[in-house]
Amino acid sequence: MNLIFDSPPYAYLGQDEAIDHEHPLIQAAASDLRHEGGDDVGYASAAFGYVRDTVTHSADARDRRVTWRASDVLVQRTGLCYAKSHLYVALLRAAGIPSGLCYQRLVNAPAGHVLHGLAAVELDGLWVRLDPRGEGVEFSAVADQLAFAVRPELGEIDYPTVFASPAPVVLDVLRSHDDCLALCAGGLPAQL
Repeated sequence: MNLIFDSPPYAYLGQDEAIDHEHPLIQAAASDLRHEGGDDVGYASAAFGYVRDTVTHSADARDRRVTWRASDVLVQRTGLCYAKSHLYVALLRAAGIPSGLCYQRLVNAPAGHVLHGLAAVELDGLWVRLDPRGEGVEFSAVADQLAFAVRPELGEIDYPTVFASPAPVVLDVLRSHDDCLALCAGGLPAQL
């Protein structure tokens, strides 16, 4: 897939309200992961495994907390796919690795469709999309590793845009809910 970028290159290292990579807790976690991972590829792999394996997916864990700010995801150790991607991108940017956010529109029976969030990272001049959502997805520095294959015949969409900041529709939904299970039962966005 040919990726499209919504911002200039420097924006993929920037901080915003959700990707708060200058937060002391994010910086501390990044420092620990840097010691574990070594070079940028090793670090990106260690950060990926850390988010995938130590932060539960809220819906899978039946956790009612709604997180969206990377530092809150780190502290509470739970979040939807969007929030897990926010943390992964924050950890990457804390290490000076360009990264952004991507989305897919997937079937969510019986409610129709739901927007799924994942991340993109630039390693050695190549952008790859990675999904730290949960089990079954491995890290790769050379090829996309996604949790879900898009089925266009079902109206699913693999959006090609790499966003420097979370999509407004995602942040609006996350910030306006305080019960993740109720949000998942019918309040998640269906498209960008």
